[in-house]
Formats: sequence, structure tokens, C-alpha cells
Amino acid sequence: MGIRDDLKKQALEVSSKAVEKLMADESRAMAIANAIGKVQRGKQALDRGQEELLKAFHFAPRSEFKAVGKQLSGLKRRLRELEEKLDGL
Repeated sequence: MGIRDDLKKQALEVSSKAVEKLMADESRAMAIANAIGKVQRGKQALDRGQEELLKAFHFAPRSEFKAVGKQLSGLKRRLRELEEKLDGL
């Protein structure tokens, strides 16, 4: 193993010990879980607000870009399949 792997291993051990100590106290663990939940709810609210703002300005929201991207990748895949069939003829 090289230095990089050794450092990764040591960092993983140190971080796991730190998390273990942090979560050892049940009330602290609950406080951390609640804080994480608040952050996640805040991000969801921010995302919803951003979507509404984009719609208000008649811009396509991120979710529509993702849907179009999935459709485009499906079309590319289908095009490759058709090209392979044509090459076989």
C-alpha cells in the first residue's frame, strides 16, 4: 500500500472514532439528527421556491431539464440500436 492508501485508512479510522464519540450521547445524537432534518427541509423549501420563481419568469425549471435529459438519453440509446440493425443489413 502506498502513502495515499495509508492516509485514507487513517483518516477513515479517525473520522469513524469521532462520529462514534459524537453519537455516544443519545441527546446529542438526537440534536444532530434534528439539525440535519431541518437542513433537509430547508433545502426542499429552497428548491420549491426556486422552481416557482423559474416558472414565474417562464424559465424551464431544473426538473424539466432532467426529464428532457432522460428522454434524450433514451433516444440516443434507441438510435444506436437502430444503427446497429442497419449495419447488420
